[in-house]
Amino acid sequence: MTEFFMAMIPPTVTAQEHKIMVRSGKPVFYDPPDLTAARGKLTAHLMSHAPSEPYTSGVRLTVKWCFPRGRHADGEYRTTKPDTDNLQKLLKDCMTRCRFWKDDALVASEIAEKFWAEVPGIYVRIEEL
Repeated sequence: MTEFFMAMIPPTVTAQEHKIMVRSGKPVFYDPPDLTAARGKLTAHLMSHAPSEPYTSGVRLTVKWCFPRGRHADGEYRTTKPDTDNLQKLLKDCMTRCRFWKDDALVASEIAEKFWAEVPGIYVRIEEL
């Protein structure tokens, strides 16, 4: 099992924000600067938590996204954008790059929650199935 908390203001940009341009009549996909920055921020925080050997069998991924609470109560669920599935996609892509697992297809069970929190960050727990 791997478990950790990354104290940070979670990024609100998601992997769904790819851009497309046409060059020489062909579509070219690229990441806007804010998505590139979010990916870099997540990867930098994840590197120190990567397991010594990547997971090679099915895992359950539990993630609690804790956003700065502002006028909301500590622990109150966040029911506004970004969507959890889009947040998770960016996180799992970064975790794959950091070698948490051989392929994020190994994530067979997933629990994702968003909260307003006094202490912002991302809680991650990985359990082998």
